[in-house]
Amino acid sequence: MNISRRSFGLGMASSVAAALVAYSVQVAPSRAQSIMSPVDANEQASRGDLLLVDIRQISEWRDTGVATPATLISMHESGFFDKLDAAVDGDHTRKIALICAVGGRSTWMQAQLIGRGYTNVFNVAEGMIGGRNGLGWISRGLPIKAYTG
Repeated sequence: MNISRRSFGLGMASSVAAALVAYSVQVAPSRAQSIMSPVDANEQASRGDLLLVDIRQISEWRDTGVATPATLISMHESGFFDKLDAAVDGDHTRKIALICAVGGRSTWMQAQLIGRGYTNVFNVAEGMIGGRNGLGWISRGLPIKAYTG
């Protein structure tokens, strides 16, 4: 069979387009529903209903402090996934909320965790300092503590 480069490229493009449509149908609705406000994250983490994980760099924890109910597991340090697995005792159905500075890294990491089989991952998209997604944890006056590590 002799396929020209152009027809091969068009075939690949249509395959990619179909895959993207399938991905958006399966993933986009769950992503839209998996954003959590800082207020809700604070309430649920304080009650023990979810694990709030601050994924920022250690220097950021020092600069701004950390959310009082947060577990600190920096995505910038080696062993992030192993540390998170240990924090949830290997239970990938455990309710988790991720927080970073303004919501960019937590959005990215949410997708990584979903790809690794986590099924109940939320994104605190306002982050600690806020930005285009909202005021953020600190501006909302939610409880913070100094990082002492």
